[in-house]
Amino acid sequence: MSVTLRTAVANWFHQANTCTLQPTIRRRPRQARTAFKVREPDVTYGTERLADEVIRFIRLSQRAKSMLNTGDLGAEFSALMLLFPLHVMGPMRVTDLADLKQADPSTISRQVAQLVKAGLARREADPVDGRASRLAVTETGLAACEKLQHLRLGMLNEALSHWPDERIAAFADLFEQFNSSVEALIRHEPAATPPAREIA
Repeated sequence: MSVTLRTAVANWFHQANTCTLQPTIRRRPRQARTAFKVREPDVTYGTERLADEVIRFIRLSQRAKSMLNTGDLGAEFSALMLLFPLHVMGPMRVTDLADLKQADPSTISRQVAQLVKAGLARREADPVDGRASRLAVTETGLAACEKLQHLRLGMLNEALSHWPDERIAAFADLFEQFNSSVEALIRHEPAATPPAREIA
């Protein structure tokens, strides 16, 4: 018997006596690599550029908030932003505000409490359902809205001071369409196709 054969038999005998036969390891068959599909370069490049710029805008907007100097208004910036829909649309329930802002009702409730405590908003009975309450902006809240609007417009005017009016208007139209499409996606509603515009 050759050395190799004797070694194999000895190993098998040792495993049989000690009951330590090793289980057979079954490996998954290697999947064939799929061919890389090249998407339309203009669509891919444009979408990726937009994604990068959206992230950049969010990051910059966080820094811009600290430049608005709203600390003397008695509420955090996100709570102050609730004053604008209350001013434009009138008194609203907390649930309606949460739906409008696409935010969790508990978060809106916490922000509403800040506005009420700061005297920027007040609670009033809902005329439709006396058991419920609505939030209404106060005179102090209206003054805060005017201050916030002045600060926001002043910052934008300074940032876009070298832009021609036509370019600002065109960008505003596109940004509105972008926000509407994203909002429709979040709400699981199909976005309406905006009319084509010729941009110089």
